[in-house]
Amino acid sequence: MDTKIGNILPGGYCNSLTEYSRWLTREVAIGDVPLGGTNPIRIQSMTTVDTMDTIGSVEQTIRMVDAGCEYVRITAPSIKEAYNLAEIKKELRKRGYNVPLVADIHFTPNAAEVAARIVEKVRINPGNYADKKKFDQLHYTEAAYKAELERIYTKFAPLVKICKEYGTAMRIGTNHGSLSDRIMSHYGDTPEGMVESAMEFIRICEDLKYYDLVISMKSSNPQVMVRAYRLLVEKMVDEGMNYPLHLGVTEAGDGEDGRIKSAVGIGTLLEDGLGDTVRVSLTEEPEFEAPVAIAMVNRYTKRQQEAARQKAESNPILPAAIQPVIRPYVSAETNAFIGGSLVPRVVIDISRTTLKDPTILTDVGYKYDWMLDKYHMGEQSVDFVYLADKLPSFNMPGNLKQLYDYPTWKTLTNKANIHPVYTLHEFIEADLKDSGLNMVRISYADLTTSEFEALPIDRTIVFLLETNALHGMADQRLFFSTLSELGLNNPVIICRHYPAEEFSATPGDLMDPEEPLSKLQLYAATDMGALLVDGMGSGIWIDSPATPIDKLVSASFGILQATRSRISKTEYISCPSCGRTLFDLQETTQMIRSRTNHLKGLKIGIMGCIVNGPGEMADADYGYVGAGPDKITLYRGKEVVKRNVPSANALDELIEIIREDGRWIDPE
Repeated sequence: MDTKIGNILPGGYCNSLTEYSRWLTREVAIGDVPLGGTNPIRIQSMTTVDTMDTIGSVEQTIRMVDAGCEYVRITAPSIKEAYNLAEIKKELRKRGYNVPLVADIHFTPNAAEVAARIVEKVRINPGNYADKKKFDQLHYTEAAYKAELERIYTKFAPLVKICKEYGTAMRIGTNHGSLSDRIMSHYGDTPEGMVESAMEFIRICEDLKYYDLVISMKSSNPQVMVRAYRLLVEKMVDEGMNYPLHLGVTEAGDGEDGRIKSAVGIGTLLEDGLGDTVRVSLTEEPEFEAPVAIAMVNRYTKRQQEAARQKAESNPILPAAIQPVIRPYVSAETNAFIGGSLVPRVVIDISRTTLKDPTILTDVGYKYDWMLDKYHMGEQSVDFVYLADKLPSFNMPGNLKQLYDYPTWKTLTNKANIHPVYTLHEFIEADLKDSGLNMVRISYADLTTSEFEALPIDRTIVFLLETNALHGMADQRLFFSTLSELGLNNPVIICRHYPAEEFSATPGDLMDPEEPLSKLQLYAATDMGALLVDGMGSGIWIDSPATPIDKLVSASFGILQATRSRISKTEYISCPSCGRTLFDLQETTQMIRSRTNHLKGLKIGIMGCIVNGPGEMADADYGYVGAGPDKITLYRGKEVVKRNVPSANALDELIEIIREDGRWIDPE
């Protein structure tokens, strides 16, 4: 076995926290598209039609391949579907498509053993391959737990031997939502439990001298997902393993929410050089998933090439090493408005608008009522607007804080609710400062300058953290780490600039990830989300001159929602559909969204079948799960409230349950 495990920092989870460096994993052959090693990060997705519909499966697979999929996964819920994979593969080959196929297995080892003789890869879920999930609390002695592992070995070994014989690869795919009762009872509902669930199966494979493995740690919660993958890498390195990683946020949802949530989880790991294949799980047609994944992955291909070029040309001195695991950055509160335990704030630049009409503030969440001469706030009303040196010709809302560049701010007579933005040099030299809140532009590089040494630190300072670095997230993360080491805890607003020449809005399909708006969502969610999931940042400022202001506001609050930093709207944990799905997920999700999207802070799970339903919805307040043709089971958390409700009545019944719990609010 190749035990080369790259340059993972001792006790860490990646090669470097200061520059982009991809973790070198072992290569695994999957048909004629190898994975891991020095191969490109691969793209995959999953069909949604019934596996017994051979032509439908083939035609959907072709659309996915044409959209950029390099592997296509197909569900095999029973032996008959497993056998039909041969017909699907035969028809694809006849049409000239040699894409490797992956059989998705849950609950049915016998189907896996059939499929492993047909397709290039099988995916098994440790939570339900040899175990069950009934939400039972189990208790084991050490001997009893060992006996359970021996039982799993006996049940799993036949599949491993078939895979070895046929040259079939295997993904051991842990899902946070389907951890077995055995794992839950022993390790709890934790990332540690997710990792151990996979490691048990990996150790069996290694004992049987089988190494063609790919590993995943999926969750609908990006924080859990990121933590689990990092722990997995640490654990594998400790045991001399370097298996390729399949990245994905499961049940991400649709539209902007699905893209942002996926980018927060997947992008955070890609930033640290982790990941060998990516699947974006959207509640949309599967051919829409690959382009989103490609847009994320391409960023790192370009970054790796650019970093290598810059290193060859300049051989720069790298920043000082930092601790492999970043200590949480705990900020103080400033003026009881930002930092500390308060939710992160949102800053939006409105200086490029025509500041003559109060209705322009509608885009930042303040709707002006001409009749009453007042503003109405929404759940996504921003906290700060930046006006640079432009003065509005109308009165601003009393609860909207305004930011001006220092030279303009100091000329204002009335400074109520108005605060200055300084350069580092301006703040040091300033003869006038705000008594409550002063924004100071700064970068990581500034921390080693004489100007920073001369900075008079006090509780009124809020840092506006900017970066021009190629690997900007790591550069900004270094800032937080260094600030902690210096013993400073001023609030920090993460600011990222997206230039107009790259993100200029053009007419086109906004579902296309290469369109500027979609690309902005993916990039900003990665750049800022990767810091927010680790607790860094008291606010965010997406600066994109070419992007409509209302879209910047929506993306900002979407990123905070995806990182669980600030909840401003209903969250839908919606699966991407597959051949097991018992209703039209896209149509149903939109129907549920249309009647419940005003319920701020509520999490609703929408699951097409029972595979991950109750478990993945453990994080949700309510669940809507396909139980059979035209039948829906409704959940309150993990608890079944109503079974087999006719689909025509199910949404009304769900709303009634929410109403009974006192959590329903009539829409305006």
